[in-house]
Amino acid sequence: MAEQTLRTLMRTTDVVVAGFFSPAAVAAVGLADVYARLPLWLGLGVGDGAIALSSQDTGSGADANRDQAVTWALTIGVLAGLPFLAFGLLFSYAAIEVLGADREVVRIGGQYLAIVLLSAPAYHVTLIASRSIQGTGDTRTPMYVNGAANVLNIAGTVGLAFGLGPLPELTVIGIAASTAVSDTLAALALVVVIARPRAELSLVRPVDLTIARQLVVISAPRVAEGLTEVVAQFPFNAVLLAFGTEVNAAYHIGRRMEQQVASPLSRGYATAANILAGQSLGEGEPERAYFDGWAATGLAALTVGGLGLVLVAGAEWFVLAFTRDPATLEYAVGFARAYGVAAVFIALYVTIAGSLRGGSETVSPFLAKLSGTLIFLLGVSYVVGLRLGYGVVAAYVAIVADYVWRNLLVGTVYYRRNWIERGTRMMADRGSIKDD
Repeated sequence: MAEQTLRTLMRTTDVVVAGFFSPAAVAAVGLADVYARLPLWLGLGVGDGAIALSSQDTGSGADANRDQAVTWALTIGVLAGLPFLAFGLLFSYAAIEVLGADREVVRIGGQYLAIVLLSAPAYHVTLIASRSIQGTGDTRTPMYVNGAANVLNIAGTVGLAFGLGPLPELTVIGIAASTAVSDTLAALALVVVIARPRAELSLVRPVDLTIARQLVVISAPRVAEGLTEVVAQFPFNAVLLAFGTEVNAAYHIGRRMEQQVASPLSRGYATAANILAGQSLGEGEPERAYFDGWAATGLAALTVGGLGLVLVAGAEWFVLAFTRDPATLEYAVGFARAYGVAAVFIALYVTIAGSLRGGSETVSPFLAKLSGTLIFLLGVSYVVGLRLGYGVVAAYVAIVADYVWRNLLVGTVYYRRNWIERGTRMMADRGSIKDD
């Protein structure tokens, strides 16, 4: 949770600093972040495959299989990052323009996106290495490394954007440059951590194709789940842009508030649930894995739900940290309150999904996100908001309804326990446990 708090604080700082320049700068950073989240979700997808296999094989004592899984995941991550790097160099401006943004937003967003995507391969390594280490039960080391990198990123963002001290004043370009440099340094540090002589993990020659196949099978739905969210942001942002640049900027501010206040806890619970479920299955304790998932989910609902109420009550005060533009402020308060209400449902969804992934089940969270996004986030916001004329209020409702629906689906899958059989079978197939 501490690691996630610092990471989201870094992203929040980006938006806050951009707000000092103009609403166009906020919208540009937000729209560019839609594309920048493509490598994020690919890295998270492969990383979740790595943490599932790492935690299961840690529980069963199959260290050789675990090292194969980690090395395969890192190799895939580096190779998969190269197309993003090329995309940023060649198509960054066109990518922002196609969303319907005005000329100034395209200019700022294109510059930001091109620089951020330069570090896509390194960012993949950071995400995958962190989760591989977490799968062994060590969540402190990734926190130290990523925490230091994020603090450096925040300091660099402020210094380069405003030209503090001897640093040049680069405005939004400085925000992007700081992100690219800190992500690269974090990746290098985590590789050193894994490769050091006394490390629990080891980098080996990736030769076991069964493990590679399982890694892809587990990771692919998770990547698709993330891509669903990213792709949905294009039409959703287009709908919001139809209401005006201020509405779009307000959405990114409101969403950023939820990601800063509530998301770090939700993601922390999800990671912990993933590790506990995977290690319990590896140790041959499926009932403990099942119980821990529900326990983590209940704790997430209580704590994150409370923070959501704080966000609802203090929405106007929080939003003032991002903007003083009257039109943007009004809409941003609405989005912040919508996400405050949705916070408890987001926490429930990501924690249950984390437990499912610990059992190598990644298909059902993907289907839940896909259906919720299409039916509610896009369907309600477009049909009710634009076609029927209810405006931005429809977007507020769509955000909450999306996550309520997701919980209904993943909760049912978790309750039926088929994910326990799936995880146990896959461990037997790769030789991590005996097939009884």
